[in-house]
Amino acid sequence: MPYFARAILLWFFAFSSFINAQAPHPPSSVQLYNDLQKLNFLGNALYIAAHPDDENTRLISYLSNAVHARTAYLSLTRGDGGQNLIGPELRELLGVLRTQELLAARSVDGGEQFFTRANDFGYSKHPDETLSIWEKDKVLSDVVRIIRQFRPDVIINRFDHRTPGSTHGHHTSSAILSTEAFELAGDPNAYPDQLQELRPWSPSRLFFNTSWWFYGSQENFEKADKSRLISMDVGVYYPERGLSNNEIASIASSQHLCQGFGRPTVRGSQSEYIELLKGEMPEGQDLFEGIDTSWNRIEGGSGVGELLNEVEQNFNFTRPSVHLPALLEAYQKLQDLKPSYWKTVKSRELSELIAGVMGLYMEASAKSYYGIPGSDAQAELELTNRSDWPVRLTAVTINGAGILKEPLSLKTNEANEIDFDLNIPKDHPGTSPYWLRQNGSLGMYAVSDPELIGKPETPAAFSLKIMLEINGTPIAFERPVIHRYAEPDKGELFRAFEILPPATANFQEKVKIFSGAHSQQVQLTVKAMAPETNGSLSLSVPPGWNTEPKNQEFSAQDAGEERVFQFTLIPPDKSSEGYVEPRLTLDGKVYTKELITIAYDHIPTQSVLLPAKLKVVRLNVEKAGQHVGYVMGAGDAIPENLEAIGYTVHLLQPSELTKEQLRNMDALVVGIRAYNVLDDLPFKQDILMEYVREGGTMIVQYNTSGRGNADFSANAPYPLRLSRDRVSDETARVSILQPNHPLLNFPNQIREEDFNNWVQERGLYFPDQWDTAYTPLLAMNDPGESAKKGSLLVAPYGEGYYIYTGLSFFRELPAGVPGAFKLFSNMLSIGKAQIKSEGAVKG
Repeated sequence: MPYFARAILLWFFAFSSFINAQAPHPPSSVQLYNDLQKLNFLGNALYIAAHPDDENTRLISYLSNAVHARTAYLSLTRGDGGQNLIGPELRELLGVLRTQELLAARSVDGGEQFFTRANDFGYSKHPDETLSIWEKDKVLSDVVRIIRQFRPDVIINRFDHRTPGSTHGHHTSSAILSTEAFELAGDPNAYPDQLQELRPWSPSRLFFNTSWWFYGSQENFEKADKSRLISMDVGVYYPERGLSNNEIASIASSQHLCQGFGRPTVRGSQSEYIELLKGEMPEGQDLFEGIDTSWNRIEGGSGVGELLNEVEQNFNFTRPSVHLPALLEAYQKLQDLKPSYWKTVKSRELSELIAGVMGLYMEASAKSYYGIPGSDAQAELELTNRSDWPVRLTAVTINGAGILKEPLSLKTNEANEIDFDLNIPKDHPGTSPYWLRQNGSLGMYAVSDPELIGKPETPAAFSLKIMLEINGTPIAFERPVIHRYAEPDKGELFRAFEILPPATANFQEKVKIFSGAHSQQVQLTVKAMAPETNGSLSLSVPPGWNTEPKNQEFSAQDAGEERVFQFTLIPPDKSSEGYVEPRLTLDGKVYTKELITIAYDHIPTQSVLLPAKLKVVRLNVEKAGQHVGYVMGAGDAIPENLEAIGYTVHLLQPSELTKEQLRNMDALVVGIRAYNVLDDLPFKQDILMEYVREGGTMIVQYNTSGRGNADFSANAPYPLRLSRDRVSDETARVSILQPNHPLLNFPNQIREEDFNNWVQERGLYFPDQWDTAYTPLLAMNDPGESAKKGSLLVAPYGEGYYIYTGLSFFRELPAGVPGAFKLFSNMLSIGKAQIKSEGAVKG
């Protein structure tokens, strides 16, 4: 890659991180020119799909950077139900991480980002199930709201609404909802409550982003009727950037690191196809054909367009500030026009372009990254005019209150710093992700403020309104208050200014298992976020449970101090489960939340407040054996959960799988997707099979089969084929096929009720073909499907046992599901069941 292209590539990475960290991002001349091109295009495109990573970054980048349309991606969910390849965050925390990765992707490809309140509850096989769990009308209203807000001229669906059951139910549902919302958004009788602030909007065209693989094969696609298809070459090269559209798209999609989407950049011509679903078919290949995307779209806007188009045609990359008079004249003409949607959008874009050509730097930074409700926080506003044009600061307001004592002239290239205080209201709701503030349902997040619906993030806690006179023209700017800081090994960094409670409490564990009636110690840490914090701490426990002591005093002199407290938790005599919650009382107010920090280099640091909970489970689970070897695959929390019921777990690398090491193990467990992610594990197969043959128990958890079936026979003692079979309904009935099998009876009896209260799913990637040496123990199925019998297979091999299971123990054990603990203990103990049986016969 040429040096210039490499430099632009590095600039792209820096630019994306600046935007996502909410930092000022002074644009280069190239970026200013691109912004000017977008300023002169008055058209919107909305891309709609179900999850983070579903979006087609090639097409989003093409529409944003080649067509110059204002382009956005509406992801119905935040991807909460997936897995995390880079860290421990799951469920709500994974949704926060994936939200930031989507914002990082948009900052690269030039798009904007929206969400609905839909919760990614996990895999769904049919849109009927999805739309039932999502509460269809609520999600549909969100899609309609976002269409009315964003006003797209064209909408593009990633998936086909006409093929229910052929793909993830969330995918098809996103297309169904988009298709219905296309019609409803313009209907004043649809969701009339939205029309107090919004107006009906009817997009012109609805497309489906198809491809050859939707037709089954390239050959079928070549034969298909393409009369309603538009083809676009999205491999266009941008010489001013030194990058092709495909390279930008690759960089954008590589932001989805927690899903393993990092990939090399690509170049060259590439076609994208979109099929017209609704609206008039363009005669050519232009999505916006027949839609006025010029400045004539605004009544009286032709004069503005003449000025700005001339600037674009004669743009000075060396001295962009020479265009300031023309830009100011265009801005003034725009302000004189009647209020309209496009006037609002283009006024904001034009004002930022004016600041950009001047090199005008405006940054509001708090001294600390957080503040406490009811307190003051110190902050500083920096303004630097890096041009020769006269600029006068006339007012600075925050929440309507002025902080500027007198007007100030901004001399050329002279930094101006204004100190001010942030007065944080006592009733401030905080800046934790707004969709996590209230308890939602399985399929929906609860958001009480309709103005927040659709937003990717919680709005900034404070924003400054900065009034300037630039060469005599008054222009208002807004800048969020952020926190700028530096770390010795990373340099200058930025993060949002956050509002946090005066203290937080978190348990050391998330689940505590009581396998008997004995009491156990629970530990929690209280962190003071404010100085001189004093209060008391107690625990709220389920009925029948008790704690000692009942209450403890808490005191901290400095912000950031932590205190560790221990309580003795006394379980009831009978089986029970529930949640223990802290009650931290400060100045008469009770705080119950924990603070979780999500920190990765590719996203800005996130502070998340969630209810602090410790799930406690009093269960009667028996076990046999003590030492368990565990080979970690893609990552799970099963080892610590096995230790919670008394096992000693030894984490083993493939290199440690020796005959001598395994001789000391009562059982060996292979973690989820281990054969997919550990390249050297198959080379240990002879040793593993020898371990089983000589009396060991080996448990292999699910591995993926790719897009089809996978022959797993080389990794098992007998032929075994994996499939994509799964049971996504966590409430699906489980039938016991071999009720007398030792695995279902020793040391715990397993009954159908042991499959109650499972979470998210039953299991996935079940084998669909196996040798007769394997015994299937369970049968289950999603509604309308045939029974799947491959979820739990056990085979004797020599003196030992080999078990393959696709049951989602990696979800159930961390969730404290009693039946899952009993069944996993039985799997670990099956070799001991044989010994016990033989002993009984001898006796």
